Amino acid sequence: MCPETSESRPRVVVVAGPTAAGKSALGIHLALRFDGEIVNADSMQVYRHLDIGTAKPTPAQRAQVPHHLIDVADPAEQYSAGRFAEQAAKAAADIHGRGRAVFLVGGTGLYIRAFLEGLLGEAAGDSALRTQLEAEQREAEAEGDPERLHRRLRAIDPESARQIHARDLKRTVRALEIHALTGRLPSELRRAHGFAAPRYPRLYLVVDPGRDSLNERIDRRCAEMVEGGLLQEVRRLREMGYGPELPSMQAIGYRHMQPVIDGSETLRNVLAQMQRDTRQFARRQRTWFRAVKDAVWVDPADVAGIEARVAEFLARPAANQPAVV
Repeated sequence: MCPETSESRPRVVVVAGPTAAGKSALGIHLALRFDGEIVNADSMQVYRHLDIGTAKPTPAQRAQVPHHLIDVADPAEQYSAGRFAEQAAKAAADIHGRGRAVFLVGGTGLYIRAFLEGLLGEAAGDSALRTQLEAEQREAEAEGDPERLHRRLRAIDPESARQIHARDLKRTVRALEIHALTGRLPSELRRAHGFAAPRYPRLYLVVDPGRDSLNERIDRRCAEMVEGGLLQEVRRLREMGYGPELPSMQAIGYRHMQPVIDGSETLRNVLAQMQRDTRQFARRQRTWFRAVKDAVWVDPADVAGIEARVAEFLARPAANQPAVV
């Protein structure tokens, strides 16, 4: 097998940022401008039938520019960052093989990191242990102690606990699982992982129009989703057998429509809740992206400036192309 060279690795333009910031429109514009294709990096757009509530690119937009990793999973499936990284790597290699530019577009920071850098402790996994920890968490919640597992993590690895929210069950369980399986602190593994060579040369753009503008965009988008038939979409999913307990149906927007369908809440009330929860989610996304050291924050209105950055990145000789821009 031939060794991998800088020429064989795709250069990746990441178009990330909080929800409703304008990533999709900018990604499509850049892909058209620079003869590229888009790899979706939104953890909900991978699911079939979840269209309105995920702000999935329309058929017309997808006809303009090829999109990859959209509609690749059933709503009842468990879709992971590891699976995404594997499928995204194949898509990027195929795009690169066609001589086109790779644009990774989406707001799921973990998926982006998994693709660009690999996953911490990706070889370690024990479904039985994970199930046991999740069951223990449910017992703790029933007993009025929802932070029990997080306290255990704080006792084992205070550094990791500081970086994981006390109610973030998935990451708390994963950290405890890694410790149990490897005998090492997740924070130590994370530091070691940080010295691994990045997989792709990249330009990491974070799209953000500013807090006030973003909040206005979020409120408007949520209202447009409801006006555009989000309630009907969720009702149709329920009729197809996708119950409200599924992780995909617990996403923002989808979980908010459930009580309306069940008759226990009004659409007006849940719209306000959906807008509030989306604004909170966007704040968490911004916090995530602030931790990306090489990220370049851009205003979506500065199209000319963004184009200039992308053009310079893509035109740089491969031999001089650093892994981190």
